[in-house]
Amino acid sequence: MTTLTFIKPDGEKTTVEATNGATVMEVAKENDMPMLAACGGSLACATCHVIVDEAWYEKSGEVCEAEEDLLDTAHGLTNTSRLCCQMKVSDDVDGMVMTLPPMG
Repeated sequence: MTTLTFIKPDGEKTTVEATNGATVMEVAKENDMPMLAACGGSLACATCHVIVDEAWYEKSGEVCEAEEDLLDTAHGLTNTSRLCCQMKVSDDVDGMVMTLPPMG
């Protein structure tokens, strides 16, 4: 089983088990992380924005042009920002750490 660590806006770290093949957004929602994910993963908003720990960013997958465009609308954008609906859980990301920015 793959594990992912989410750092909530208040600084609380939560490590969860994730099934390979799921999206990181699905894992976040299943574990009641404070994330809106309004479009349900259809790449139509930026409300599943996460900030991937720099050490893990290269392993988080390719960023397509549509994701880049939507990230431009994300609150608190950083160089390691991703839309977690576009990140797949796999053995490559076992242990990945990401921060959930404050919603708003």
